[in-house]
Amino acid sequence: MKTVTIVILCIIAVLIIAMVVLYFLGKNMQKKQEAQQAQIDAMKQTVSMLIIDKKRMRIKDAGLPQMVVDQTPKMLRNSKLPIVKAKVGPQIMSLIADEKIFDSIPVKKEVKAVVSGIYITDVKGLHGKQAPVEQKKKGFFKRAIEKAQEKAGATPVK
Repeated sequence: MKTVTIVILCIIAVLIIAMVVLYFLGKNMQKKQEAQQAQIDAMKQTVSMLIIDKKRMRIKDAGLPQMVVDQTPKMLRNSKLPIVKAKVGPQIMSLIADEKIFDSIPVKKEVKAVVSGIYITDVKGLHGKQAPVEQKKKGFFKRAIEKAQEKAGATPVK
């Protein structure tokens, strides 16, 4: 056999082994995530809170309890999390919001939120007017395509 075919066969074998390992690791991670989600669902409760501020910040700078910072893996300590500072009852707390709902949380408004420990999973009720959801800015190419379609008389695609 030529050395080129041996090298290609070795590379293919390594790739197949890597795919099998990733498959089983993925199944394991999915089971862990489902167990964590079940724990979050079991502990959730609806709480009325006044949202003071929200921003993405590092877990060290967020003002979270020291126990939470210590339990966080060292690799994730520098990543930015969606942090919400809210007044829950008489005390002001720093809470971690879910990525899906972080943009819809209004600032300086009173809301009813579903909380599990220090994790906000959902915003249920909004008192007063709901803050308008900010629309993303359109990129250069999308604006150019819309202008071209307007000139041609076609309806723009969103």
